[in-house]
Amino acid sequence: MPVFNQSRSRIIRLIFLIAFFIIAARLFYLQIISSEFDRLAMNNAVFPKIIYPERGIIYDRKGKAILNNTRMYDLMVTPAEIKNLDTFAFCRLMEIDTAEFRFRIREASFKNSRVRPSVFQSILKPQMQARFEENSWKFPGFALVERPVRTYPYNAAAHILGYINEVDPEDVERSGNFYRQGDYIGKSGLEYTYEKVLMGQRGVQYMIKDNLNRLVGKYKEGILDTSAVAGRGVRTYLDIDLQQLAEKLMSNKVGAVVAIDPKTGGILAMTSGPDFNPNELTGPDKNKNYSRMVLDVAGPLLNRAINGRYPPGSTYKPVGALVALDEGVINPSSGIGCAGAYYGCNRPVRCTEKFGGHAANLRLAIAWSCNSFFSNTFRLTVDNPKYRNPRKGLTRWKEYMNAFDLGRRTGIDLPSENGGNVPDTVAYDKEYRGSWNSCTMVTIGIGQDKLLVTPLQMANSICIVANRGYYYTPHFVEKIDGETTEDTLLNRFRQKHEVLTHISDEAYDAVIGGMQDVVEHGTARIAQIPGINICAKTGTAENYTVVDHKRLKLPDNSMFVCFAPRENPRIAIAVVVENAGFGATWAGPIARILMEKYLNDTLQTKSKDDLERIGNSNLMPAYLKRVQYVEDSTRARRWFEKTNDSAYLKKYEQPDRRIVEKYPFEKNNLPLTKEKSESAAILRDDKQFRKPSFQPVS
Repeated sequence: MPVFNQSRSRIIRLIFLIAFFIIAARLFYLQIISSEFDRLAMNNAVFPKIIYPERGIIYDRKGKAILNNTRMYDLMVTPAEIKNLDTFAFCRLMEIDTAEFRFRIREASFKNSRVRPSVFQSILKPQMQARFEENSWKFPGFALVERPVRTYPYNAAAHILGYINEVDPEDVERSGNFYRQGDYIGKSGLEYTYEKVLMGQRGVQYMIKDNLNRLVGKYKEGILDTSAVAGRGVRTYLDIDLQQLAEKLMSNKVGAVVAIDPKTGGILAMTSGPDFNPNELTGPDKNKNYSRMVLDVAGPLLNRAINGRYPPGSTYKPVGALVALDEGVINPSSGIGCAGAYYGCNRPVRCTEKFGGHAANLRLAIAWSCNSFFSNTFRLTVDNPKYRNPRKGLTRWKEYMNAFDLGRRTGIDLPSENGGNVPDTVAYDKEYRGSWNSCTMVTIGIGQDKLLVTPLQMANSICIVANRGYYYTPHFVEKIDGETTEDTLLNRFRQKHEVLTHISDEAYDAVIGGMQDVVEHGTARIAQIPGINICAKTGTAENYTVVDHKRLKLPDNSMFVCFAPRENPRIAIAVVVENAGFGATWAGPIARILMEKYLNDTLQTKSKDDLERIGNSNLMPAYLKRVQYVEDSTRARRWFEKTNDSAYLKKYEQPDRRIVEKYPFEKNNLPLTKEKSESAAILRDDKQFRKPSFQPVS
């Protein structure tokens, strides 16, 4: 009998039987095999409380904790768990409006999904934290998570230590999802470089929730909990007392100071002006403070010690002398007749000194910083007969500069270092279409033209001079607590680079002797410290900027490099103070005060007086006010065009055309032509007995 003629009852029984087996199989899968219901039950009844570890502590060379931790709280939200929330009461407690509330919830859902906890508000103020704890049962989906927060006990070394912040999606992706939303990561400075050492390992504590979303106890008596592992400490070469002194000296100034131990490459102090209090980038107001500093045209977040690019001026001359001596184009007794200018090229390079015999030999030329001598020395180096071509001569010169670690990054343990610029044949071919000679770039001999260095490079190159040819890569961290063979971060800083040890002792003696003469009876007598043989070189570099589409001549940058003691160098320093004039007026005394403090642990009366004079002087360029005005008004205009909100624009309705008279434009307020700017490349040199040619900005 055909199947389609069978009894309907048998077909119905078969359908029910199949349905029963399907349901039974599904129940077996859900209850025995699948953990989905366990997960849902866990989500409803158990709260996984993340325990963030203490980040490692950073110490100075004397064991002082210069970066430590305290405890505050983040407010976390899991959007999927928000049910029957009194939004108005919550917003009033958190001091936000409902539009901001909705925006944060959408952002949390988008970045981290609705079922994962995200930071709703980081680092609550203590009073807000207390209010939330009292009312937390009213707000399902929200929970407090304890967070170690960085503190800076000395309010110093902001650019060095760096700061931490919550990870962004790019951080999560780069880490292969090791980091999660809510984690914090080092964003700059040593916090960034040594993140893997400092971060530690997060833990988790499972807590039982009641029907009012309150945490009432541990889940399974805590057997599933994991403990957080604190990060390891790092020990630095930094001298926090020296660092604070350097920051006081650079207060209200633009520039940088770098102090290095030549024997190890350990950085003893590094400051960049203008500076900021590192505690401003921690705590509940960190985002507001960060935004303010980002918009400041003076660039307080910029570390000029590793990112500022400056013509080295006369501080280059000891390096240029060593190159020429090694190439055999001069010797220690070489001299030049100088009556105030070098006339070997089409345009004169003027010299401060005019008295006879001030460049009769190399030591005298260094002591009195003769521009004629070093312009001629550079030409002899490039035009060296053994190369028969200035192209080969310039290429060889650049190799020496690279050996002095100029024109490339030093490799310091800070992110975002700038390599400066050492020009080569390609640069001059591009500008002069291949038609150039040693006169084209003659002012490189006095540290000008296209030669640009960072203050760190200046300090490191003078370490090479002090060490007679070798150096260690500049770095801050000496050792890591609990260091193992797997900690390879510091290996490269312990490698000795013998780059210029082939230069003869006679050459080093001549140059180092000249640098000592600079202090004893030359252009840097202001740097003398009784009982200590100091070797130094002053420098002055021309300085221009563009304001309102006009090229503005500013006071020269004040430059200084030194090391001491001569016999056994323990400290090398480079100082740059922008728009400050003579190196011996500002940069020289700054270096002397730091050397004296480090070597003698005390200051003589003269240094105490200079500390007050320099520390209380405001040398901030006045043109920055105009630049800030232009930036702010432009930003207000763009905001108006985007939103039609004129509130920010109203204060700029009357254009501010004031430019401070202490920094006047060139004659007739006209931009300088290329020809005029080239002919202006003539430098004065430093005289510590001269008064500055301008008054500090009040």
